[in-house]
Amino acid sequence: MRQAARESVSGLPRAYWWLWTSTLVNRLGGFVAPFLAMYLTVDRGYSASYAGLVGALYGLGGAVSAVGAGVMTDRLGRRPTLLVSQTATAVSVAVLGFVQHPVAIAAVAFLVGMASNGSRPAVQAMMADLVAPEDRIRAFSLNYWAVNLGFAFSATVAGLIAEHGYLALFLGEAIMTLLCAVVVFVKLPESRPAREEPAGAAAAAAEPEVGLGTVLRDRGFMAVVALSFLVATVIQQGFVGLPVAMGASGLSSSDFGLAIAVNGVLIVALQIPVTRFIERHREPTRLLAVTALLIGYGFGLTAFAGSVAVYALTVCVWTIGEIINTPIQMGLVARLSPTHGRGRYQGVYVLSWSLAALVAPLAGGAVIDHFGADVLWAACAVVGTLTAVGYGALVRAVAAEERDGERDGDGEGDGVGVAGDRLGSGGAPEAGGAPEAGETDRPIAAG
Repeated sequence: MRQAARESVSGLPRAYWWLWTSTLVNRLGGFVAPFLAMYLTVDRGYSASYAGLVGALYGLGGAVSAVGAGVMTDRLGRRPTLLVSQTATAVSVAVLGFVQHPVAIAAVAFLVGMASNGSRPAVQAMMADLVAPEDRIRAFSLNYWAVNLGFAFSATVAGLIAEHGYLALFLGEAIMTLLCAVVVFVKLPESRPAREEPAGAAAAAAEPEVGLGTVLRDRGFMAVVALSFLVATVIQQGFVGLPVAMGASGLSSSDFGLAIAVNGVLIVALQIPVTRFIERHREPTRLLAVTALLIGYGFGLTAFAGSVAVYALTVCVWTIGEIINTPIQMGLVARLSPTHGRGRYQGVYVLSWSLAALVAPLAGGAVIDHFGADVLWAACAVVGTLTAVGYGALVRAVAAEERDGERDGDGEGDGVGVAGDRLGSGGAPEAGGAPEAGETDRPIAAG
């Protein structure tokens, strides 16, 4: 076990660990989002539809900021984007704890979603800056492990705190987010790769300028984004549909906290060994279809839950799919992103999760109000099946494009084929990839 632990953490630059530590601190204070729906329905007495509307506005704010923050990450840098996002998040979360009017709650929730989501493109682009391509799945997995280590703690503690009042949750998250902003400001400089202007023949082969149009025309990448949206829409029900359904069944906020904390605890326990298995798999992208089925049918099984223990068991099923899916998909996005367009590519990828955070509350709340929770869980199983079919089709299309490229002798194509050469599992650095050895030891911003 000691050898496995050493292999899991060795070889990553010191700067990466600043990023990892900052992520952990931030997630230790992530109290509000998991309990927002229960706060509105149980504490404030609003309907599931209103809670869904507020959650949708939260997601809409994230969608608005995802692409804008991606552009900021490329143009202004990772560190300024993180500072603006984290400071705005701390202020808006604190304000959300005090507002009373339903319109004010909805408006501030929109601002919280916009501010909190703004750091994600910067953080993910920063990891791609620092870590060599062959280590990215492991790096993203360890970072995701830190997210869920903090979440397992915060979900459990927040459930207990909420029993005595929700205001402490809002203020606690604001303080922890401000702490992250202070660390970024005091300790961590910029990591954005410098663009050099080559001359002569090198200029013709240089990486072209990357705009949002470039990202949207990359059909292989956009297929990954679309499938990510479907997966994220289902996973979001763990924080929207699940607490509402448990509250309607007579269970308390602490019961929901215990059930959903299983998600974080299981990720903490299994993320590293599962990642070691993924790294040994010759074509990890083929595992994505399996993860979609686990996530979809894990939520489908929630229709049969009636106690905290059974709810926790269903969380275990879809969490296993999440554990496998997340590092593969994030590593895939990093491989597809050109060096000087990482912020925009990551912003569009984050947009898929933000749109899911917009759609999932509206759909989940409306389905529960009009048809009941069981219909929602059946729909999750259907979406998981369709997503698995989509992943399978994408992998087959990529394999076909690669075979056609080999017959043509150049291995190139457009659309899915362009991404196809980058969708494989090999660890060879792509053009313009990670920094050279020695560059990765420079300290950078974290968030």
